[in-house]
Amino acid sequence: MHLIETVLLLLLAVVVSGSIARITRIALPLVQIALGAAIVMVTGTTVDLKPDIFFLLFLPPLLFLDGWRIPKEDLFRDRAVILELALGLVLFTVVGLGFMIWWMIPEMPLAVAFALAAILSPTDPIAVQAIAARAPIPKRLMHILEGESLLNDATGLTCMRIAVIAATTGAFSIGHAVGTFAWLALAGVAVGVAVTLAISYAKGFVSRRWGEDVGAQILVSLLIPFAAYLVAEELHASGILAAVAAGVTMSFTERGGGSKGQSLAMTRIRRAVVWDTVQFVANGFIFVILGEQMPSIMARAAEVVSGTSRPEVWWLAVYVLAIVAALAALRFVWVWTSLKLTLFRRRHRGPPPKVGLRLTMVMSLAGVRGAITLAGILTLPFVLGDGSPMPSRNLAIFLAAGVIIVSLVLATFALPRLMKHIELPPEPSHQQEEDRSRIAAASAALRAIEDVSHAMAEGKPNPDLYSEIATRLMEVYRRRIESRTRHNEDDLETARQMDQIERHLRLAGLSAERAEFTRLGRARLLDEETAKRLIREVDLQELRYL
Repeated sequence: MHLIETVLLLLLAVVVSGSIARITRIALPLVQIALGAAIVMVTGTTVDLKPDIFFLLFLPPLLFLDGWRIPKEDLFRDRAVILELALGLVLFTVVGLGFMIWWMIPEMPLAVAFALAAILSPTDPIAVQAIAARAPIPKRLMHILEGESLLNDATGLTCMRIAVIAATTGAFSIGHAVGTFAWLALAGVAVGVAVTLAISYAKGFVSRRWGEDVGAQILVSLLIPFAAYLVAEELHASGILAAVAAGVTMSFTERGGGSKGQSLAMTRIRRAVVWDTVQFVANGFIFVILGEQMPSIMARAAEVVSGTSRPEVWWLAVYVLAIVAALAALRFVWVWTSLKLTLFRRRHRGPPPKVGLRLTMVMSLAGVRGAITLAGILTLPFVLGDGSPMPSRNLAIFLAAGVIIVSLVLATFALPRLMKHIELPPEPSHQQEEDRSRIAAASAALRAIEDVSHAMAEGKPNPDLYSEIATRLMEVYRRRIESRTRHNEDDLETARQMDQIERHLRLAGLSAERAEFTRLGRARLLDEETAKRLIREVDLQELRYL
């Protein structure tokens, strides 16, 4: 019962954290971490965090959703930069930071130092998004950071697994390490794609044959990431990469296949609302649990440092700050070199732009660590292969937790200041593509209305009625085409301004409709079910203009 009450308190902390963050202007993850710590100190009850269960409950749906919603064109356009960060930077960080930790803390074995460096190397997609909500990071840069954080988890966790094997057995083989990494990555991606395609095909077959159940469709979409994750883990592949690959595949299965392969409009609307709720709850719960673990980790500070050559507690802060500085420096060097090489390879396209120091610093500080790091470091085994205790395990957990907090605080306060006056290439405008698409869609609608109206009027005693209604509807689409096909830029700007004016007026009208339906329902001048249906129609119309 105490566990259930604690979980409910953690959920309440997620609910109130948004309001507190807006009032105090403190980054949402930091507020949630503080609330989690406060709940433990007040109640004295903590949730026993089992990393395997934590990974299974929270990471698959969140990574699946990120892979589903991330713009694929941007992901493929910047694939070279993303892969350099997700693969090369992680390996560079593991080697550089691992030797640095081993040199700084001689009591920590080299294999444990490499395991700590490996789990600290991946950035956290959830933390990156939370920081982006406070710092106005440009879209392209944000897509690169999201793509990196989606892919580098598998690299970091694989390196950590190899380091743990070396620590527990005392054996290390380059060939075995490369083979393990290849299997984890390739098999994980293959499982994610295969599971999603199989479930999507089965779901589409059932829907075409017997109709679509909205609730079942939403539940299936929620189960796909867990299925991909569990199948991949059963095959000893990367469940994280399987969840990401499943999300990317899901976006293509939803986009393709024509009208027969797509979900009903009601399914898409309700599914988006459900997934938004899942994302909000899971994101917040992760950071609240992270804060909930902090008091117990910090309480062992004296015990942790007593086994080192520097028994003073303040040395722990020195270690954490030194690791954060090393992570930022290694990332800065890699990002600067990577950008230089990328621009050098594209030199034939014209004079390359300069690599700005401020932009490189933004990329360096934006690589924040989060829940994946904490859950990963907690999977360190308690004992070695011979049964003796794992050396420096508690110290590694403390350092990882400290790095998470410091990196979040640093990014929260430094990024907004660095983003001011930063020189970035202008974002490409997609207005012309939108105009062409709207014209094509309106033309298709005109043809469909004309064909269907003729078919409906055929053999009817009042064909003029069908023609009149069709003409009225077609006039709306003709005006839309006319407003998008003007060649004069001033006329185009006027048309867009008219669209904005129409949008505001329609929203005002819909708001008045909803208020009147609500008033009539409360006054019992309108049946309750009818009032709900009419208000829902207004809500759905309003979604078009929001």
